[in-house]
Amino acid sequence: MNLRRAASLPPVTLDDVRGAQKMLSGVARVTAVEGSRRLSQLVGSPVHFKCENLQRTGSFKLRGAYVMIAGLLPEQRAAGVVAASAGNHAQGVALASSLLGVHATVFMPKGAPLPKISATREYGAEVRLHGQVVDETLAAAQEYAASTGAVFIHPFDHPDIIAGQGTVGLEILEQCPEVGTIVVGIGGGGLAAGIAVAVKSLRPDVRIVGVQAEGAAAYPPSLAAGHPVAIAHPVTMADGIKVGRPGDVPFGIVADLVDEVRTVTEDQLSTALLLCLERAKLVVEPAGASPVAALLGDPGAFEGPVVAVLSGGNVDPLLLQRILRHGLAAQGRYLAVRVRLTDRPGALAALLGVLSVVDANVLDVSHVRTDPRLGLTEAEVELHLETKGPEHCAEVGQALREAGYTVIV
Repeated sequence: MNLRRAASLPPVTLDDVRGAQKMLSGVARVTAVEGSRRLSQLVGSPVHFKCENLQRTGSFKLRGAYVMIAGLLPEQRAAGVVAASAGNHAQGVALASSLLGVHATVFMPKGAPLPKISATREYGAEVRLHGQVVDETLAAAQEYAASTGAVFIHPFDHPDIIAGQGTVGLEILEQCPEVGTIVVGIGGGGLAAGIAVAVKSLRPDVRIVGVQAEGAAAYPPSLAAGHPVAIAHPVTMADGIKVGRPGDVPFGIVADLVDEVRTVTEDQLSTALLLCLERAKLVVEPAGASPVAALLGDPGAFEGPVVAVLSGGNVDPLLLQRILRHGLAAQGRYLAVRVRLTDRPGALAALLGVLSVVDANVLDVSHVRTDPRLGLTEAEVELHLETKGPEHCAEVGQALREAGYTVIV
């Protein structure tokens, strides 16, 4: 595949995806498809996970990056490649370039998680930290490409990238030939577009459902308008699908071939990530958990057998800690409350006694005596509690109120 301007290219074809699959043989792993008993029970038909979180570099991004770089002309390879990314694409470009003997420069935001920066360097790329947000980083990478002649490797808006990602779809059909629905997260659209080309060419009856985070959902308004529409401030914990505007090339394919695009909330994302960790023993990043979030949010809407694509597993440990707490709270298994009480000896012990009776496990206590909001004889206690579900949370709150405490959840 030669590097060409996207606007002059015909749509990505099944032959392109099959060619990418041959190119990736021995490079990308054929990742496992694992069944989920919990989701199968919920949906009422078999549900499987396509585990791209176990791919080399921890996500599907290696596939497209390798195909695009491998297709460069010798003089283009000699000029090197450049990319901009906060994580997964950076690592995919770094490893692909290293395997192909091409120098890679990767621009990353200054606030990118340290594990992702370290991994990108260890895969062989030169990392340059620039800007606070990805848009600034992207602009710097494009300026570098213009000034040096390095080839810019776009994370999703190029046919070679889409063809590489489409190999996930071919593998799904080989591993789960009876599949009825494929659910996949959508950011810029490269993965969903590639899977759609591969799957719809061979099995047009298979339903393909894309999933976006509610706070970063550029596809629904774009599909309604008939062309890519940018949203001003995408906000979501799922940075892998936090894209403000669909790519021009994948948009056309998604509009033609993807059956539906759904959105999920932050609570649903964190609950889905927790399910993957607890029930499937799989570490998945929020973007990778988005298909699971969609299944949990509306299990009756998916005709099985279902394959949910877990697109990546690169999650910063500090972020993971916050997400898990969020997910536990969403399930009623973690409760944070503030309780106002009289500031006297034994008052805190009495409060903890009430919690003991209702079997709430205290994880953390913060005791505040000096605050302008408090009266001279008042104190406020912030409690982080381990609970057993929504009903238990309600029981804890009721017990505290019946004991005479003012409770703020």
